[in-house]
Amino acid sequence: RAFAPDPVSEQQLAVLFEATRWAPSCFNEQPWLFLYATDDEDLRRFRSLIVEGNRKWADAAPALVLVFARRHFARNDKPNRHYSFDAGAAWMSLALQARRLGLYTHAMAGFDEDASYDVLAVPRNRYEAMAVIAIGHRGDPGILPEPLAQKESPNDRRPLSEVAYRGVFPGGTGGSAKE
Repeated sequence: RAFAPDPVSEQQLAVLFEATRWAPSCFNEQPWLFLYATDDEDLRRFRSLIVEGNRKWADAAPALVLVFARRHFARNDKPNRHYSFDAGAAWMSLALQARRLGLYTHAMAGFDEDASYDVLAVPRNRYEAMAVIAIGHRGDPGILPEPLAQKESPNDRRPLSEVAYRGVFPGGTGGSAKE
């Protein structure tokens, strides 16, 4: 959450967005849309969408991205039930490329999804607002308010034994997938 004020260059952003293009997607639809802000006017616009708790740290990020995902296939306008999965793969590609460039990212769900369509002129019937991503160079955690500074270390993850199982769902019968 601690970002240094150093700018993220247009060249670095181009490399990040190039990484998203290569993420896998259903029928290679690439249903994601990344709108980004790096100048003062756009940053003000994007920041206005972020909830107050996240603004305490996200306002310092020199680049903000809002991720949208197209709800229907471009090729036939049929519903694409995989759009959010595909957008997640693209976001992960961006995050991994950012680390390779020495940048840090932090995605957040705490933003005004409804307002994002109007503020950023995105057709709400075609896209779903997914997340806001802060991008920048790592800053000194000491600049954060104390409760946030304490969170500036890797957080715990659920044990593998709780997220991956061989065969059927634990406790399931294996005969019905209607649970």
